[in-house]
Amino acid sequence: MSEAVKEVARKERPEFRNIHITELPNYRLPPAGWVSILHRVSGAGMFLLLPFVLYLFELSVRSEMSFDYFRGILTHPLAKLVLLGLIWAYFQHFCAGVRHLFMDVHVAIEKDSSRRTAVTVLTVSLLLTAVTGLKLFGVF
Repeated sequence: MSEAVKEVARKERPEFRNIHITELPNYRLPPAGWVSILHRVSGAGMFLLLPFVLYLFELSVRSEMSFDYFRGILTHPLAKLVLLGLIWAYFQHFCAGVRHLFMDVHVAIEKDSSRRTAVTVLTVSLLLTAVTGLKLFGVF
């Protein structure tokens, strides 16, 4: 092989290195990366809010008066937005979890199918959240 061919082959190889914090805005994360990060964020959020949600549930089932009190709180739009955030976290975590279960049995682990399933998870979780949000805000 001539030196010119070796030089061209050497220049075209990609450079793999650690990403510095200043380069993060320029880095394009693939859909599978977004699903992975959102899966962790939604799981952590649901886990951290679980004691609070259980406490509110316990208060709401204590009596009819406390149930009506919490029903009144949920008529406020800000409370509905918080509830919608929890609903999104559940749907995102559930859909990503199903995707991970399929990957555990070696289904859709190739690059193209992994990208398709990641986009599907993002789309399905957002559609389910939108439909639930429309129901929550009284559109139908």
